[in-house]
Amino acid sequence: MSMFGRVRSAESSLDVRPERVLLGHGVAASASSASIDSGATFGTLATPPAQTRPGPASVLRVSSIAYGKLTWVHLDRPGPREIDWLRSNYPFFHPLDLEDCMSKVQRPKIDEYDDYMFIVLHFPVFSRQHRVTSPSEINVFIGANYVITVQKNELQPLERAISEVRESEARRAEMMGRSSGFLLYKLIERLVEYCFPILNRIASNIDAAEESVFEQEIRDGIRLLAGIRRDVIAFRRIIRPQMAIIASLEHKDRPFLREDLDVYWSNISDQVNRIWDILDDQRDVVEGLVATSESMNALRTNEVMKVLTLISTIMLPMAVISGIYGMNIAVLPMADTEYSFLVTVGTMLCVLVGMLTFFRIKRWI
Repeated sequence: MSMFGRVRSAESSLDVRPERVLLGHGVAASASSASIDSGATFGTLATPPAQTRPGPASVLRVSSIAYGKLTWVHLDRPGPREIDWLRSNYPFFHPLDLEDCMSKVQRPKIDEYDDYMFIVLHFPVFSRQHRVTSPSEINVFIGANYVITVQKNELQPLERAISEVRESEARRAEMMGRSSGFLLYKLIERLVEYCFPILNRIASNIDAAEESVFEQEIRDGIRLLAGIRRDVIAFRRIIRPQMAIIASLEHKDRPFLREDLDVYWSNISDQVNRIWDILDDQRDVVEGLVATSESMNALRTNEVMKVLTLISTIMLPMAVISGIYGMNIAVLPMADTEYSFLVTVGTMLCVLVGMLTFFRIKRWI
């Protein structure tokens, strides 16, 4: 069941209007006393235990989790209705930011305002269907007491985080018990850590390609290297813009983010730099293997051409002799004797032995 499936199954037993179950402008809505099997409570509670207020899931793909004074709202693959809901509940969001949430491709960036910040981030996702690493975009609105994530494509770490926070009180306290900035840090940390399994898969493919290249399976090795090179290029294109975004989060203070998280963002920055260094190493290895495979392929081609050239050179005088004796000329040396065939074959063999001896002396064979 998807992360919104449980919300939909529970909603049928609730008589809750959309404006009462989700937050607007950072202010908690009216409470509802209904509950679901997981033990989480819909509505607003004054006590720290988490409050989970699903939106009208049959209409909107919106989920909301509150813990203490902090609210996390998540929009999963939003359409115009979800963006309209976001516009009506958070009217102070800039229209261009809401428009970016609907655009298919946006470059990573940070837009800062007096009381909130809008962030666009890309993270790599490996497509098994197309066999290539492609970017998956996430948009984040963050203010003093809320974090709003807008997920455009599949991002397993983000979906797992939502599920864990919804089902585990300990996880809610860990991720949402401090501040909106710390929740943002925990989410980005998970997404960055998700890059390392993809790097490990690329490293395994490089090892397989290396074995193919040095085991004379040149064609398979070149095919593998072409796919790996495409993966590394795509990965680098995704990661490079994130480095400036993370550096900005680390070095610049925001008045509406009250907690000092420089040490945490420094850790994320170190991880992103480590990913970049690994990609640099993998690119160098791939380029080296490509050069090696090209050299080995050229050597193999030269060996084949060498053998074919020797055969052609040896056959040339034999073809000349057989051509001369195949002409309809009345007088040819020893053409009328009964030993003419043996003489012709013997002459060809002498030429063959002489040429092979000459090639051997020259160390051509």
